[in-house]
Amino acid sequence: MSKFKNAAVYAGKYFRTFYRWLFVAGLIGAVCGLVGSLFHIAVDWATSFRGGHGWLIYLMPVAGFLIAGMYRITKMKGVGTNRIIESIHEGDKLHVMLVPVVFVATVLTHLVGGSAGREGAALQIGGGLGSKIGRLLHLDDKDMRIVTLCGMSAVFAALFGTPLTATIFALEVISVGILYYVALIPCLVSSIVAYAISLAFKLAPTRFVVTVEPLAALTLLKVVVLAIACAIVSMVFCELLHKTEEFANKAVKSGCIRAIIGGAVLIGLTLAVGTNDYNGAGTHIIESAVNEGIAPNWAFFWKLIFTVITIAFGFKGGEIVPTFFIGATLGCVLGPLIGLPAGFAAAIALVAVFCGNVNCPIASIVLSVELFGSGELIYFALACAISYMLSGYFSLYSSQKIIYSKTRAEYINRYAR
Repeated sequence: MSKFKNAAVYAGKYFRTFYRWLFVAGLIGAVCGLVGSLFHIAVDWATSFRGGHGWLIYLMPVAGFLIAGMYRITKMKGVGTNRIIESIHEGDKLHVMLVPVVFVATVLTHLVGGSAGREGAALQIGGGLGSKIGRLLHLDDKDMRIVTLCGMSAVFAALFGTPLTATIFALEVISVGILYYVALIPCLVSSIVAYAISLAFKLAPTRFVVTVEPLAALTLLKVVVLAIACAIVSMVFCELLHKTEEFANKAVKSGCIRAIIGGAVLIGLTLAVGTNDYNGAGTHIIESAVNEGIAPNWAFFWKLIFTVITIAFGFKGGEIVPTFFIGATLGCVLGPLIGLPAGFAAAIALVAVFCGNVNCPIASIVLSVELFGSGELIYFALACAISYMLSGYFSLYSSQKIIYSKTRAEYINRYAR
């Protein structure tokens, strides 16, 4: 009888924890879903408005000055996605002021044509909101880490319409080699709730139409070659981004002046290439590359340069959508050279470059399913695995920890490059 009673008590603890996290994660998902949907609408409006008013790119130095000034006044200078990751590693609190600051700064960046995405900002907004809700609910240090992850996954899901990717990404991105399974249910619930709210706002999830090649040995070999190229481009992008940011910070101490210079450089680049395809997120180019197999030959190179200047000199947004752009256009160009259909190669390279930049192979594979369907998943899985391994310890996020080696069963616990 006592064994039955102990088992019942033991089971009761699990169910109480389950119900508790259903409530907490549902609440975070609702709040983050609402804010994330509004953020989605605001960024889309900024992009659309800039499309009809090309002169707005000449205001980039002004926008950069305002963004830098806003971060300085609110004491949010230097707070970004790396700070969110650090808060989970160290259990630190996040200031809720980060939410409105990165919201406005990202919208401003897109309004004037800075080359940035929105999912990086989503991680910051979600992390800030999750942390604030956790403090309001008086959660302890360990649970605060989980609610921060919940917020990250929720806003990511609301913005991009990929709740499963958002869930796995939050669990995987913090420490490479470890999955935080304890946060699986909370992050999944918050992502689903946030995704549902985004659908209620009639925000269409991101999906692509691509014809997947039948499974064949020769095609697998071609995918290997493409994946190797994606790993190399991933490393170049990460290293160039970090080195340029380091150089800009040392060369120009004032964030406001640095942003003005960056804005002026971006104006010059836009005029030099003669197109605004590399301003903003560039989702129309991604769609063209994947759906139609059409992209400018050097689009991946120019997008890389535009994004590095935008982020390194203080504009806000994120690096994830630009990695999609770089990957899709890279694949679109390289695919036909190695005998792969351009659209198919663009889809493969999109997820492979993303994987190489964030070191999240499982999330990248799930992303391929949510974006392109599950047809011949082995191609996407192979490309992600190769890009993950060959991209070394480079990452978009220098606060990301590499817990286990990529080349052998060895505990290394080091920060990404």
